[in-house]
Amino acid sequence: MSEVSSKNELRYVGVKENLAYGFANAGQVFGYNLFAGGYLSLFFIKVFGIPEKAVATMILVLGIWDTVNDPLMGGIVDKTRTRYGKLRPYLLIVPIPLAIATILVFAGPEILADVKSTTVKIIYMYVSYFIWELLYTLGDVPFWGMSTAISPLPSDRTRAISTARFISGLLGGLSMTFLPVMMDFTNNGVWELTLAQDFLILALIAAFFLVTLFSLAGRKTKERVVQSVKEPSVLEGFKVMFRNKPLLLIIIGNVLGTLTGLAGVFQTYYYAEVLNLSSAVLWISLPGTIFGFLTYLLIPKIKKRFDNRQIVMLNIVVRFLTGLITFLAGLKFYHTSVLAISIILMVQNFVFSFFNTINMVIPTEMIGDTVDYMEWKTGERTEGVTFSVLTFVGKLTGSVSTSIGAALLPVIGLSFTQLPDGGTVANKGEKTDLYIWALFTLVPWALGLLSLIPYCFYDLTGKKLAQIREEMAVRRDELSKEVSGGDGNEQ
Repeated sequence: MSEVSSKNELRYVGVKENLAYGFANAGQVFGYNLFAGGYLSLFFIKVFGIPEKAVATMILVLGIWDTVNDPLMGGIVDKTRTRYGKLRPYLLIVPIPLAIATILVFAGPEILADVKSTTVKIIYMYVSYFIWELLYTLGDVPFWGMSTAISPLPSDRTRAISTARFISGLLGGLSMTFLPVMMDFTNNGVWELTLAQDFLILALIAAFFLVTLFSLAGRKTKERVVQSVKEPSVLEGFKVMFRNKPLLLIIIGNVLGTLTGLAGVFQTYYYAEVLNLSSAVLWISLPGTIFGFLTYLLIPKIKKRFDNRQIVMLNIVVRFLTGLITFLAGLKFYHTSVLAISIILMVQNFVFSFFNTINMVIPTEMIGDTVDYMEWKTGERTEGVTFSVLTFVGKLTGSVSTSIGAALLPVIGLSFTQLPDGGTVANKGEKTDLYIWALFTLVPWALGLLSLIPYCFYDLTGKKLAQIREEMAVRRDELSKEVSGGDGNEQ
């Protein structure tokens, strides 16, 4: 049943369902963060002892595979018709096998502890990571598709997305709090755990969260936007995607912005290898993180002043300007003064956190708008294929940036030597620290300016979008009556 707020605004999604969706995202993100940024390459190279070139190649190969895998999975989801809906069945099935796959990836150094063959390690890396990627896609595509199917109302969708991002930032982000501290404890001899065991412990916790929390998306959420009775073929889903001009512009913009992911990769190496204090990221990012959570409250007001396209473009420009100022301000301090660089990076993170929060909500909402646009244009809803773009671009950014980051390590003079006791020693060139600083603070955001170009042609805003929403409200009511055989009032 729908709910009515104190302001007489129709609401389909209640507080409990919003919270379930939010905690589900947190359960998913806790584990995903172990694969994000520079931690995956650091794990494979420094912890598992696999050569940089092999890691870079593997991540790039599987990143290319995602260009086929993600839309293919999206097409399969769009074709699904069951009494549970087309999205929920996957959200009910995926959590357990994904939990097992997460453990297997990070159990590699323990399982192969006595194996000296680099070839065997590389094969294990390929197989375990491929399985994880496949299962993650099969859960992620329907999860974000649910953000549009959960309600026909834009306000409901915004609340669902904001709740998911907020809770995942609080709970899901804990893995990125624990890991740097655990790494410092290991490196400084505070406890006897190895780096491999640090990663494995967090993988086990991630698996628990996948089973208990991520499964809430399938068990406690509903698909309310009625699907057509006809099952579109996978090929039809692809055709619809390529006819969706606003979606294609978003895809191009995100692909052009993939190298901004280098900032996350080299942030990991900056704290671990330049400052030699991985946990410094925690207190440096803390003020910004707190402010970022408060930003969720500002999103409705920001959306009244700017449309989604303007918000995205402002985000791109401000990140570059902030990165430029940070790079120049820190040139004298990036490897000599932890205190000075902490203050400079705190200011940067404070600015970034504002846009990080907005970036967690607005692009997802824009992709939902393109689903409505194509339903208005063709009569077919393609949440699966369309939201596979969101998952694909996110993984493409991670894959390309991680692959290039790993490939750049020998270029900038950073390598690791494995010690007999299982430890590692970093080897650096004369300007390695400077290169890491530039690749962390400036270069990614300068390259990200390219992503402004397609948004100059994006027009799914203002009166056009409002008209589409009004017409679709009428059509959906008619379709609901046709599918249910009744008056369409049940939710």
